[in-house]
Amino acid sequence: MSKTLVAYFSATGTTKKVAEGIAKEENADLFAITPATPYSSEDLNWNDKEARSTKEMADPNCRPELKDAVPDLGAYDTVILGFPIWWGREPSIVDTFLTSADFSGKTVIPFCTSGGSGMARTSERLQNLAGKDAKVTEGRRVGGEVSMKDLKKWFDGYQQW
Repeated sequence: MSKTLVAYFSATGTTKKVAEGIAKEENADLFAITPATPYSSEDLNWNDKEARSTKEMADPNCRPELKDAVPDLGAYDTVILGFPIWWGREPSIVDTFLTSADFSGKTVIPFCTSGGSGMARTSERLQNLAGKDAKVTEGRRVGGEVSMKDLKKWFDGYQQW
């Protein structure tokens, strides 16, 4: 029986809600990707060129520190990875998560929460960060209300649960 981890970063609670629903539906473990220094509303002001998130996203090598260590992934076959889309890609804190653990032999199924922006080439970036021995599937944007039934159909397209 395969074991699944739902790992997510949520700045405003939107991604957290979806991730918790997925974890419950899939009987999966849950891990919050939390920055050591929480984001304030000022940090998230994408209109401010001096805002923390703006500066982080401008630097492709930025790796904000995690509050908690990444769990040992040895027990998991699949990692469902959720995050909001920032500046057309995953937030830098997600990059930290991906470069802080060994994803060899894991299937990573990404989803993003966004009111309108899609994932574009995000799955390619995630593949590069997770490494060549991981399998990163095509991601999916989740906007507004989504049913767990619909997400389950999407996941089932990648593997048998």
